[in-house]
Amino acid sequence: MNPAMLVATCGRVLRQLRSDPRSIALILVVPALLLAVVYFLYENETLPPGAPRTFDRVGLMMLAIFPFVVMFLVTSITMLRERTSGTLERLLTTPIHKADLLFGYALAFSLMAALQACVATAIAYWTFDLAIEGSPGLVVMVAVVNAVLGVALGLLCSAFARTEFQAVQFMPVVVVPQILLCGLFVARDDMNEILEAVSGVLPLTYSVDALFEIAGNSEPTAQLWSDIAVIGAVIVAVLLLASLTLRRRTS
Repeated sequence: MNPAMLVATCGRVLRQLRSDPRSIALILVVPALLLAVVYFLYENETLPPGAPRTFDRVGLMMLAIFPFVVMFLVTSITMLRERTSGTLERLLTTPIHKADLLFGYALAFSLMAALQACVATAIAYWTFDLAIEGSPGLVVMVAVVNAVLGVALGLLCSAFARTEFQAVQFMPVVVVPQILLCGLFVARDDMNEILEAVSGVLPLTYSVDALFEIAGNSEPTAQLWSDIAVIGAVIVAVLLLASLTLRRRTS
């Protein structure tokens, strides 16, 4: 890869995002608003003295799920626009390497994902008083990694869509099953053998596991780093697979 090309691609994508207020709002504002909805859902719940709030568990998980979903949507639609407008085809006729182009996109959206994670986590902790054992920094780290996972999957799925509507249609195939089987609604140990096995190969499962580790431990654990490593490996593998979808001709 050429670092100069990668940085140039990243800068171009960030400039495009800066001129698109709707995408910026979707990235930075929507996750915080959805988190507020979750908080107010449980605001009036009745709990025994000393019992943890439901929001402390559900809200923590949403800090990973919302960025994953939002970045998947934004990335897949933005990349699809690049393909259908001919921008991607023109770029691929230049000396730029596919890896520089793809990782430049990933870097740009990852920077936005980091900002998104900081905003959402700050609101969760200092507005809604999220109470867990782990530090906000660890939560931000997992949220960012999860958002980057959404970026990688969005880049990959954009290759198989011809319209923005088709890009959104990948959500029930790629995103929803991971949310259902990640262990948020039903503990993995309580699933039947088939669903538990499927859950074990879905990357979002490891994000939820990592957040459970943060929720129950004041210091990082070996399991937390193991979960992060698995997600990181999946991100790299998906980006490499996505690079194979970059063609010099628009179909």
